[in-house]
Amino acid sequence: MQKPDFNLLHTLDVLLAEGNVARAARRLQLSPSAMSRALARLRETTGDPLLVRAGRGLVPTPRALALRDQVSQLVQDATTVLRPASQIDPTQLERRFTLRCNESFVETFGPQLIARVGTIAPGVRLRFVPKPDKQSTALRDGSVDLETGVVGQDTGPEVRTQALFRDRFIGVVRAGHPLTRGKLTPERYAAGDHVLVSRRGLERGPIDDVLDTLQLRRRVVAVVGSFSAALAIARASDLIASVPERHTNSLRADMHSFALPVTTPTLTVSLLWHPRMDADPAHIWLRALVREVCATP
Repeated sequence: MQKPDFNLLHTLDVLLAEGNVARAARRLQLSPSAMSRALARLRETTGDPLLVRAGRGLVPTPRALALRDQVSQLVQDATTVLRPASQIDPTQLERRFTLRCNESFVETFGPQLIARVGTIAPGVRLRFVPKPDKQSTALRDGSVDLETGVVGQDTGPEVRTQALFRDRFIGVVRAGHPLTRGKLTPERYAAGDHVLVSRRGLERGPIDDVLDTLQLRRRVVAVVGSFSAALAIARASDLIASVPERHTNSLRADMHSFALPVTTPTLTVSLLWHPRMDADPAHIWLRALVREVCATP
């Protein structure tokens, strides 16, 4: 069976509304002959004359009258489906979003984000899941809606990204630590015992590369998988933790923080999502809210 030409629905809608071939042609910006051919195709497709001559005009057949409201609704529905998504009302939104972030991001920005969502969109639920790697599989398969982190080689080439903020590494020690007194030099910093953060269990990072250029080497006595764990260890010992400043802002309140005595690369923390979510109004709203929260000092 031959599939019907759905483009004819719009033509039929205009014809039934106008009841006149010439007026329908003008409205559709077609020539009278093209409009007549379209009417012939409609008659063939529906098996009904649809419009028949009565004196100098045309009148609809019973089948045309029966179809008029149905066809009009179909065209309206199709137009709604094909038009860009409209703005949403967050107060009426019922949805759960899954965000993949590291612990320090959740601990620093999570409380404010949850509070803002609760005030603006009480029907929205946020689910935070850990980020053990930078693979984009979870974004691709839809199990994660949004992700935060530093864009790297493992980030899928199709993934959309938007910078949230820039961060820098700082040193953190317990209150009363020897490094809180006297001038801090690269030599004093390197001579201390350090706790290093590495999700892959590596025993060196970018800071060590910088120290190498100064012919210095720090002694890493512990390796942990998160910045919060590193800070917990430093708080209860004489170990030095080197962590991103903004990422850990809420976790260092009772500790001594200091600028590193060496120059290290800055980090750009970004928001990541799959392109299929680009135009989703609810997703657009959440992305804007995350940016707002991260922009707050």
